[in-house]
Amino acid sequence: MTFSSWRGTVGLIKPTMRPGSMEETVRLLPDGVGMIPIHQNVRAGTEDEFEAAIQGYHDNALILAEAGVDLIHHSGTPPFMMKGVKGEAALIKKWEREMGVPHFTANQNIVHALTAFGVKRMIGVSYSRLQNDLTIDYMTQAGFHVLAMEPLEVPFEKAGEISPHAVYGLVRDTFLKNPKAEAIYLQGNAWRLLSIVEMMEADFGIPVIETCCALTWEIQKRFHINEPRDGCGRLLREMP
Repeated sequence: MTFSSWRGTVGLIKPTMRPGSMEETVRLLPDGVGMIPIHQNVRAGTEDEFEAAIQGYHDNALILAEAGVDLIHHSGTPPFMMKGVKGEAALIKKWEREMGVPHFTANQNIVHALTAFGVKRMIGVSYSRLQNDLTIDYMTQAGFHVLAMEPLEVPFEKAGEISPHAVYGLVRDTFLKNPKAEAIYLQGNAWRLLSIVEMMEADFGIPVIETCCALTWEIQKRFHINEPRDGCGRLLREMP
């Protein structure tokens, strides 16, 4: 299929039916970049459900590859984090060979963003104890020193209702206990945090890696686009 997206088309596979992050990502993308989203139906956020979702990622990626997208992004961290850094990388390479299209996961995207800033020591916050523990293990495997990772625990289906103010408070408390941190990772796509990214960077003096910004940054890099954007933090403003 021929698309009118003259700078490239990305296929986006989301694990849940939640609105929010997909729309925010579309708004952040430069003109000429197209997106075809597919939403899966993860509901409970359990390990069994995340493991079962991998087959859905594969099958939906096949649909997107056959449609002719230039790049495929697998959103949602736990399903791939559960495979570990090496297992995830091997799976993605296998799918790339099978489908002939570049792929990258949300976890790989965050690692790339942190690496672009030269980060070694990081802190983070999440909205699930499971995602919290998986993130610590994965980021440690990826070579980072995770000084702290703190959850604002809520039922999985309620994660989108967490307020930016509550997240700011948790980030502040975590940073004050770990002042040697070189970056802050806001783990997960359910909460809406673009409004506080620049505030946190100004207050704490280090980069904040938010998922929609990180995805937009990497799509630009992979499509050889360089359009900095103000108001969303250093990653999109500086385009490292």
